[in-house]
Amino acid sequence: MTAALSAHELIARHRSTLDQALEAIRTRAYWSPHPEHPKAYGENGSLDMAAGKAAFDALLGSRLDLGQPGTDDWVGGETSPYGIDLGVTYPHADLDVLLPAMKAGQRAWRDAGAEQRAVVCLEILKRISDRTHEFAHAVMHTSGQAFMMAFQAGGPHAQDRGLEAVAYAYVEQVRTPDNAEWTKPQGKRDPLAMNKQFTPVPRGIALMIGCNTFPTWNGYPGLFASLATGNAVLVKPHPRAVLPLALTVQVAREVLAEAGFDPNLVALAAERPGEGIAKTLALRPEIRIIDYTGSTEFGDWLEANARQAQVYTEKAGVNTVVVHSTSDYKGMLSNLAFSLSLYSGQMCTTPQNLLVPREGISTDQGPKSYDEVVADLAKAVDGLLGDDARANALLGAIVNPDVKARLEAASGLGEVALASREITNPDFPGAVVRTPVIVKLDGAKPDDEAAYMSECFGPVSFAVAVDSAEDAAELLRRTVREKGAMTVGAYTTDPEVEQAVQEVCLEEAAQLSLNLTGGVYVNQTAAFSDFHGSGGNPAASAALCDGAFVANRFRVVEVRRDA
Repeated sequence: MTAALSAHELIARHRSTLDQALEAIRTRAYWSPHPEHPKAYGENGSLDMAAGKAAFDALLGSRLDLGQPGTDDWVGGETSPYGIDLGVTYPHADLDVLLPAMKAGQRAWRDAGAEQRAVVCLEILKRISDRTHEFAHAVMHTSGQAFMMAFQAGGPHAQDRGLEAVAYAYVEQVRTPDNAEWTKPQGKRDPLAMNKQFTPVPRGIALMIGCNTFPTWNGYPGLFASLATGNAVLVKPHPRAVLPLALTVQVAREVLAEAGFDPNLVALAAERPGEGIAKTLALRPEIRIIDYTGSTEFGDWLEANARQAQVYTEKAGVNTVVVHSTSDYKGMLSNLAFSLSLYSGQMCTTPQNLLVPREGISTDQGPKSYDEVVADLAKAVDGLLGDDARANALLGAIVNPDVKARLEAASGLGEVALASREITNPDFPGAVVRTPVIVKLDGAKPDDEAAYMSECFGPVSFAVAVDSAEDAAELLRRTVREKGAMTVGAYTTDPEVEQAVQEVCLEEAAQLSLNLTGGVYVNQTAAFSDFHGSGGNPAASAALCDGAFVANRFRVVEVRRDA
């Protein structure tokens, strides 16, 4: 296959970016090569806001032909949470044809080496970045995120996570040298001398099972970690969020072909309505790696049944915030209100349980009772979302009917401190937009435990009254241990309480945020610095991104010879 993009050219173009990424994951300092502001795009070949919207509009009602082998049908059916029928159709694959075709290109991809694979991946990410505005609309109209969130989380932040995975993959692969000269002294006899060659070899075909809410942000780490370590990648999107990942596959195939590799190293597995091909794919012997984001039920099934594969899951948990005391009451309420409202609580990192001592908390505004804390938080959410235009920009749209049903049922679980209200989106009258609900529960009542010890994904939070800080720490421990947590938050001015909460999180492997009152929120993480999940509690078997996330996607094979 003739390469239009030489290895030398790609290394010259992207090696400095790779080096900066390597330094960023070493120092954990802030760094990103992908601009967060929409106005930063439109030069050097990238699409500006108008061109990105036009490119997205041109996709509606079209057939996205990826040129994959084994296409036996065309499938689609995505409807935007904003009420638009996307009408895009995608290739449906005959797996017995597609999977062998994907394996065919792996030898050349393996032999290319870690550096060349890395810069090819960076070229893919660069071309995706140039189309960020187009991708933002695709993410918005499949996930229900508001545009700015879809632009940032679905664009630069997702691209950062993909690049982070490439950097970790590169580090782990070059940890072992390509060659070594080995000499062992034998006293008076001649030394033993050998030449040893070490090659990172891929596991096989990786299956990336996408999610509905964050198709690119959650999808790119696994996709690029597998590709950078030499594996072919089959992308199986959520049936309601195919378009962003189909576009990603399209770009990847173009770059691979231009770089002289088999484009079938990356392929799409779209499905017919109700077909449910994820289980079928997960058990295929060719599938040796699985990345999955979604429900605990299916994640547990994958871990138990896909025995031939290395399985990385991000499932679900019950995220908890301990509210003990604060030196910035207004800032605490504002921070929590934003965290509960962002994207209608449809994030795996959104707080659900707020543990508040029943005798109240100490603040810079004096003592506040449990009832006052909950009422003031409700007012803060109401104030944040009081203007409908601002509310629409923060809430986005409810992603599916199940979230709406959970929201509506939550008011029957206890005393409602903040009722959810319906908001109309004037630009998208078909969107289902709802403000959060806050329900008061008692941690000492067994009847309430069933509610707060279960995940209620969506804009639902429980203000759980507890007897003391010690009880809060123990309930936190039990919640993380039994249900898992992607995030934990705590507000306290007491060093002993802070230490107790921190110790719980260290022992139960949960990521902790303390006393956030400014512009950083418990449900947001930054690539190259923050770990998303830990892989150490039931919420996820992997962290995005660390060495463990990439190191078992390949093995090192040794060939040794007498010197």
